[in-house]
Amino acid sequence: MNSKTIITGGAGFIGSHLTERLKAEGRHLILIDNLSTGRRSNVEYLLDDRCQLIVQDVADAFQDLSIMDGVCEVYHLAASVGVKRVVDDPTGMIQTNIHDTTLVLEAAAATDAAVLVTSSSEVYGKCPVLPLREDMELVYGPTTASRWAYGMSKAIDEHLAIDLHRSKNLKSVIVRLFNTIGPRQVGMYGMVVPNFVQRAVRKQTINVFGDGSQTRAFCDVRDITRAMTELMATKSCYGKVYNLGSTHEITINDLADLTNQIASSDQGKTHIPYEDIYGKNFEDPMHRLPDNSKVKAAINFNPKYTLTQTITELVKLEQQALESELVDAKDNC
Repeated sequence: MNSKTIITGGAGFIGSHLTERLKAEGRHLILIDNLSTGRRSNVEYLLDDRCQLIVQDVADAFQDLSIMDGVCEVYHLAASVGVKRVVDDPTGMIQTNIHDTTLVLEAAAATDAAVLVTSSSEVYGKCPVLPLREDMELVYGPTTASRWAYGMSKAIDEHLAIDLHRSKNLKSVIVRLFNTIGPRQVGMYGMVVPNFVQRAVRKQTINVFGDGSQTRAFCDVRDITRAMTELMATKSCYGKVYNLGSTHEITINDLADLTNQIASSDQGKTHIPYEDIYGKNFEDPMHRLPDNSKVKAAINFNPKYTLTQTITELVKLEQQALESELVDAKDNC
């Protein structure tokens, strides 16, 4: 009987939370992660005879179909993450996203396993119509701007999953993730909330890219992973694409102010031009807001965590980390 679950990117931010959820449900898990952005510490306490971590590139792991022995489902989360990584290495990102996803999808199709593909709100490009709906036109900038390569590659991933569902009856579900936040997310790849929290807790001025009037909607990772498992368990969702995120907008300026308020920081914020960070001709969509009506109809998705709750938790965790750093520094003196 096939009873194992593979999670690619299982030691990453979202992957580790998904691992935690599925382990609590009694699943037998195989995590595949090259630890380029994931961390062993994220899942170390979960590893045992029913939760195995394979430190390997997805491309290498799926060269041999024996990886799928006894596997009934695959959550494909492994991908390049963060705007900065995309801008710095678009070629590597494209190869990872398209080549690795192709291997995973073909392996799942060959073994009759279900697969969830994590796509991204980036597939919408700079579509100006809000809220963003799954059947809307995708609007990209020129290929000379590497900013759009990520969304294009994720759109190709979606095409692959949909085509294999049609041609080989692949049991695929696609989720377009919007801004996901929560414990264990790191800010080194351009993720806004962990960067804001880290600076606010350390009483440093928060750096806001652009003029801060751009809006985003942030959803807690635990709401996201719960929805992932519910979509995978719903056969009527196979072959379909779902937005997954929060529908509560906030400007980046207001996000910075909220973070400072929760962290009791009076250091304020400063604005930095995008070109100082990402170079000339960088474009960032002013607004990103999902239409969640489709996923709500499918699984009655309704996020439980508010933005204030999540940031409050992140601030407490960062304060604990800072206290540990200070103790370690004192001990080393």
